[in-house]
Amino acid sequence: MTTDKREPMAGAIPAAQVAPASEHSPLTGQPPTIEDMVRANEANWDARTPVHVASEFYGLDGSRTAEHWFAPFEWADLGELAGRDVLHLQCHLGTETAAFADRGAAHTVGLDISAASVAEARRLAAEAGRDMEFVRSDVHRAVEALDGRRFDVIYTGKGALCYLPNLTVWAGIVEALLRPGGTLYLVEFHPLLDALGPTPDPERQQLLLRHDYLAGRGPLRSDTPCTYTDGPPVTGATTSYEWRHGVGEVVSALAGAGLTVQLVRETELLPWKRFDSMVPSDNGWWRLPPSEPIIPLLYAVRAVKG
Repeated sequence: MTTDKREPMAGAIPAAQVAPASEHSPLTGQPPTIEDMVRANEANWDARTPVHVASEFYGLDGSRTAEHWFAPFEWADLGELAGRDVLHLQCHLGTETAAFADRGAAHTVGLDISAASVAEARRLAAEAGRDMEFVRSDVHRAVEALDGRRFDVIYTGKGALCYLPNLTVWAGIVEALLRPGGTLYLVEFHPLLDALGPTPDPERQQLLLRHDYLAGRGPLRSDTPCTYTDGPPVTGATTSYEWRHGVGEVVSALAGAGLTVQLVRETELLPWKRFDSMVPSDNGWWRLPPSEPIIPLLYAVRAVKG
């Protein structure tokens, strides 16, 4: 996944290991710059990649298919992909990217900041005999990295937007990468999900608001060897930064870039078991049990370039 997200899955950091990003660096004594934080995230995803490749979570041994990572409504929202050029931003290992090629996209491209992730995505595509292209680039330099090419469909999300400091800039890049009439489809973890955290009570974990829903106080810094998959601890670069973005901020950024927002969905489903109390849904994804309120955990936005 992107996730995260996006594809990094957002919100899997234990609360005790999260701190405001304004803390001074022990090496320089100065607060990290945006560039410093993006470089830290790149190194962190390089370090996570071998753990994710070997994990049961991603099921790269064949136990999970590309289709597993999509809710049924995503395919209905995306429509027919045959003959269309598809770009997956922040694609990580290409586990979702593969589904676009399988559904007949004319050309499928995945882009990710992590060189280790892109190398694995290329290997996995070659082993499966899928004709896909993977490009290593920070999403902020995607237009240049893709040589000005444009696409019919751009897909992103599930843990991606939290690694972007400025959605206005991001939306402008998306607009530049779309052909006239092209579609952006974003499926992302709901900011309410990122704001929730379980209480430490082992008898009965209750979900409480533990983190910011909206932006405004800068990114959160994490320094932990834990990742969201099974497997051993991450070694090497363990620091990462995440920015909060509310749904209103996302929609406003896309509209400000000149895209027409056609659809906004919210759903109580997640593709993995985020909280211990979650139960399986009919499609193999996860939801909170009937004893809990129905709240949005994932949302989707479809926007079109005129």
